[in-house]
Amino acid sequence: MAPAPDAASAPSSNTSAGRSIYPRSTNFSVDTFSSKDFIVKDFVESLSETALPVSRRSGGHTQAFDPKPYIRTFEHALTRLDALSEEREARENELSGAVRRAEAQHRQHCTTLQRRLDQALDSFNSLERRLDSSGHAGSQGHHRESEGAVALQIGERLEELDRHKRRAEDAKVLLHCWADIRERGGLPYLEDMRRMGGGEGKVRCARIARQLLKISNRMHSSDEHTSHGNGLKITNGDHAHVNGHARQTSSDARQRAETNALVEKFLEGLEQDLLEQFDECRHQHNAHGMRECAAALYDFREGASVIGRYVNQHEFFLERSHMFTEQIADDRELWTHLSDPDEEPPGVESSLQSLVDEVRLILEEESITIKQVFPYHEQVLITFIQRVFQQTIQQRLEMLLEKADSVSSLAFLRSLQAARSYISTMIEDLKAHGLTEHPDIVSPQASASLDQQLEVLFVPYFAGSSYIDREKKSLEELYSSLLFKFTLYHSKKRKMPTSYLGTLGLRGREMLSTAKDAYIERLDSSDLSGSQKAILLRVAGLRDVDSRNKADIEVEDEDGALSMQVAMRMLKWLAEAVGRSLEVGGGNDTPKDVSALLKLLLTNLGDIYLDTALDSASENAMAQDSSKNEPDLSFVSELRVAVSILQLVMTVASSVLLPLATSNVTIRRDMEKSVNSITVRMEDKIGVIRGRMIDVVLSWTSKLLLRQTRSDFRPRDDAIGMEQLYTPTCNSVFAFLVRFRDLSLQAFEGKNSETFFTELAVGFRSLLLDHFKKFQINLAGGLMVSKDIQKYIELLRSFPVAPSFQPSLEVLVEVGNLFVIGPEALKDRLRGGSSLTGIDKADLRPYIIRRDDASTVGVQSALNAL
Repeated sequence: MAPAPDAASAPSSNTSAGRSIYPRSTNFSVDTFSSKDFIVKDFVESLSETALPVSRRSGGHTQAFDPKPYIRTFEHALTRLDALSEEREARENELSGAVRRAEAQHRQHCTTLQRRLDQALDSFNSLERRLDSSGHAGSQGHHRESEGAVALQIGERLEELDRHKRRAEDAKVLLHCWADIRERGGLPYLEDMRRMGGGEGKVRCARIARQLLKISNRMHSSDEHTSHGNGLKITNGDHAHVNGHARQTSSDARQRAETNALVEKFLEGLEQDLLEQFDECRHQHNAHGMRECAAALYDFREGASVIGRYVNQHEFFLERSHMFTEQIADDRELWTHLSDPDEEPPGVESSLQSLVDEVRLILEEESITIKQVFPYHEQVLITFIQRVFQQTIQQRLEMLLEKADSVSSLAFLRSLQAARSYISTMIEDLKAHGLTEHPDIVSPQASASLDQQLEVLFVPYFAGSSYIDREKKSLEELYSSLLFKFTLYHSKKRKMPTSYLGTLGLRGREMLSTAKDAYIERLDSSDLSGSQKAILLRVAGLRDVDSRNKADIEVEDEDGALSMQVAMRMLKWLAEAVGRSLEVGGGNDTPKDVSALLKLLLTNLGDIYLDTALDSASENAMAQDSSKNEPDLSFVSELRVAVSILQLVMTVASSVLLPLATSNVTIRRDMEKSVNSITVRMEDKIGVIRGRMIDVVLSWTSKLLLRQTRSDFRPRDDAIGMEQLYTPTCNSVFAFLVRFRDLSLQAFEGKNSETFFTELAVGFRSLLLDHFKKFQINLAGGLMVSKDIQKYIELLRSFPVAPSFQPSLEVLVEVGNLFVIGPEALKDRLRGGSSLTGIDKADLRPYIIRRDDASTVGVQSALNAL
């Protein structure tokens, strides 16, 4: 008879398990017996159930009892139980060995601590004996230096012993706490120390709890490493052993997580206790207690909680919040002065000034407290500074600038400058005070923090080109307002160009019209506040402008004339903008900013103001050339103002603006080209006007000379009297040229004046020489000619002409003498010729033949001698 198959080794399948004659026995493990619901009777019944054949369980026909299935099942169960028993015994032996090793290590550690304590006590006793012996020998002078060294060594040794003692005590407490965690699942020892130990006890609790947390994490790392090594060794071993080790590892991990959670919860509660104790000490003004708590709390996230609570609950933020949250006062006088470009800036706004002054006092006073309370006072001071600037000053500054921007562009810029200047002064005062380092200078970290907060405050207003764009916008509005009547006056006089020079001036006229239209559109803009509109109208000299009366604005001649006062106001506003830009901006963008401001100045003061006025003066001069009446020379005064303004612009550009762009060669070169270009263009126009002035004056002088009558130089002898010293034509020419001379002396000076009057004198002398060739002159008339010539010479000598022109006046004197000397004297004079330098003798014939006695023998003889 073949033996029955082994139930344990019978193959298992989902489809054949129910048809097996000897089904496989139930599988079980250590967990089966460790369950709380395990009952031996139920376990045996379950084994018997698995041994019962299917046929009998299904109610088939009765068969004889077969014990083999039961024998096989129970043999298999006994074999499995023996294996589990051996595994359990091995694990128990392993744990027992670990416990014995831990106990041995603990006894050894305690022995070592006891030995070290005994050594410390022995050292202390030895030290005490040495101190006693040193006291007896201290009276001897030659041992004083050695006694000092011994005392120093003793102190160092005492400190070292104290450290060892504290470490030994902490180690003892650590072991005690670790045992509490393992055995009781709590920290009763630390809880008692926390409740009864006071501030120092809580500090020690925090230190021990953190060490417990480190030990737990370190053991976690060590177990992971061990688990990984054991896994490699038992890969081919018993699977049951692996499963048991995995369960143990899982249990250890769970216990370690519980330990960490317990310690962390204790630390959180301890942190709250320390914070509450810190607040209590703060209310009691107990700086020492606050310092102990702050020192302990530094290990909790580097003191972030205590720093935050100290700063957030500071009286300054709670009691003085109204200083930086209340609305900006509507001080009409202040905002009017800020918006008026002709008024000096009134300085910083009063509420911001009060807040900054309060911040200065708070930081100086609080820095002393911070140094007393916090061992890490530098970190707390920097946090306090950041909070003060960002919550108080920044909030107030934003409100102030928002209000200023609603008033006018200039008010915004002046408020920004005043605020930055005042806050910068406060920061410099704080650096000089020293804060936590008082009376020494402030630490580098605090200094850097103050500078950083200053930059953070004003970065939004200086990002990119936003600041210089505001400066340009403000100046453009002011310049457009100031030149509005000027541009309106000349736009009404605008005519189509009829000459080449008129075509050249067309660009200036187009720019004039564009500036006028842009200004009117700006006044109608909805984003222009009422106060700013009022300022612009006042600068423009207008009462109000609306869509119904723009064309009815009345302008006068003086509105279209150049004014030195207008130029000075424009340059003053530019100087304020440049100074403000240097003070609040500066840096690498200075050349670019200065270049933009110079371009704006040249466009308004050069292209719109000077260029337009010179074009108008040139047109006036051209119109006078064809006038039948005495020319209107009022335009001559424009030249003097134009030259002065041009010189002033050149001086400002060369001495103020160009040096500021030295750091950027390219920008400086472009600025020089712009200044030179407009200077050359203005000088060319002034030269053209000057030439036209000379043409107009000589043309009118020629017309006056044409009024000379024949009888003026052929009077009857009885008609000559004292009342006729000069001819009427001479008087009129003299009076006209004197008026022109006086006007021209106001328009030109220096070398320009000399060149201008020399050119005029040469032309006038030529007119006179031609004039006296046209009249028949008798002896009495020759006297009139001589007097007129003397009058003309007197006039010419009053001109600031070049020295080389003066000798040529003698020619006029000699021409007059030709009509009054007798024939013999005339002949002798023509023969000698020494006094006729500067004129060819042949050129004298036209004058001599105009004598009444030119047909006489004496005069003809003189003519023949030529």
